[in-house]
Amino acid sequence: MDETHIFFISVLFIFSLIYLSKLVIHNKGRSNPPPSPPSLPIIGHLHLINGPIHQVLQHLASKYGPIMSLRFGSRRVLVITSPSAAEECFTTNDIILANRPLLLSGKYLNYNQTAVGSAPYGQLWRDLRRIMTLELFSTARLKLYMGIRQEEVRSLVKDLFKDCLKDFSRVEMRSRIKGLTFNTIMNIIADKRFYGTEVEDFKEGSEFKDVIREIFEVSGTSNPADFIPFLQWIDFQGLEKRLLRLKKKSDSFTQKLIERCKSGRSNEKGKAMKFIDAMLSLQESEPEYYTDDIIKGNTLTLLLAGTDTSSVTIEWALSLLLNHPNVLEKARAHIDENIGNKRLVQETDLSNLPYIQCIINETLRLFPATPLLVPHEPSEDCTIGGFDVARGTIVLVNAWAIHRDPMVWDDPLSFKPERFEKVAKEGYRFLPFGMGRRQCPGSGLANRVISLALASLIQCFEWERVGEELVGLSEGGGLTMPKGEPLEATCKAREEMSHVLMDL
Repeated sequence: MDETHIFFISVLFIFSLIYLSKLVIHNKGRSNPPPSPPSLPIIGHLHLINGPIHQVLQHLASKYGPIMSLRFGSRRVLVITSPSAAEECFTTNDIILANRPLLLSGKYLNYNQTAVGSAPYGQLWRDLRRIMTLELFSTARLKLYMGIRQEEVRSLVKDLFKDCLKDFSRVEMRSRIKGLTFNTIMNIIADKRFYGTEVEDFKEGSEFKDVIREIFEVSGTSNPADFIPFLQWIDFQGLEKRLLRLKKKSDSFTQKLIERCKSGRSNEKGKAMKFIDAMLSLQESEPEYYTDDIIKGNTLTLLLAGTDTSSVTIEWALSLLLNHPNVLEKARAHIDENIGNKRLVQETDLSNLPYIQCIINETLRLFPATPLLVPHEPSEDCTIGGFDVARGTIVLVNAWAIHRDPMVWDDPLSFKPERFEKVAKEGYRFLPFGMGRRQCPGSGLANRVISLALASLIQCFEWERVGEELVGLSEGGGLTMPKGEPLEATCKAREEMSHVLMDL
């Protein structure tokens, strides 16, 4: 055995002793810890995460209960898979659980946890949340940007119409849907479009789309170095280098957006102020507080949260409708009855299309874009479900498992939009956007984009599967749980809508 091996084993042994001593001290006085599976030294339960983490955690919870304790290296993890425990987290313990755990991805992609999604609970987070609410997600702002959403949906319909004018044509939908959601959020943030036939910076937008995809892939994996600190010394699996490369690419892209806005291009007369413009106005009065890094980190957060989550939901919804043509036909009849075929559905029509919302809710139940809600971390010791939970524990709420729990939902694995017709409020058994003070502030925007896009695609086109086989519903890797394979279908413009589509 050479000196290198001896040194490595010695370091490992020392860290093991330090960890075990901390564990003993940490557990001392904890009178009622949650149940937990047997664990291994040093790595704890990390060896059990050998598949999609939300599925693995659901399997473990079926054995150890809806409130379960795990250990990922040196970090305690509490897994919640029941509506009552989730309610306790986001009501009784809402302020205590308002913090986010510090992770390596947050260091690079959230500019040292200064983006609204990862910032610690405090003054910076409150300021950022207030700005986003006022500038993006308030009722007034959502109404102000309605024209942008409608124009992007019209563009999607128009491009699709060109490819399937008379006969059923095979179309790939993932890239089209991503273009819709990316253009929508980019227009709101910086008055830019990157997808479609009439754009100037298609290459730049396409490259950044790849960056977004890779960020979600990286964020959807559990990084051992987040839980076993000495692995950061050797950059285990090269993740830190990958994060650094992604940060440089995203930083360059968002910096260009800032510079364009600084040059005055997005402040044309008659146009609503965009998000970056609003942040730059704050920077003028408080330059040391609202730095370029703060603006870039929160711009990136909005691009990530506002594009992929909506696009994967639309893709899942179309896939489910293709596998359930009776639901698709009912949705089309619902639109024809309430809107007709003399004009395109508008966003103001959505309140008259409750069945479309039922389809979206059922899609989000089966395939939530965030199967595990963004992690929480208690700022002090607390109790959840009668169990003692220590400060610093990572709290994971498994929305995917709650949404598929047979004790909570009737026939939970079946696609039944009608189940949402009867219940006015689903409470803490339906958590696609989280709950509490750290819930997703953009749910209203996302719902408008998804609803209008889905209703328009149903109204304007006839849809069929490529073959007789059902559309595959296997899950792909990544934070937002995309489909394993991009959706391909055949579609044809509806004869009843041809005169409206020709006018586009």
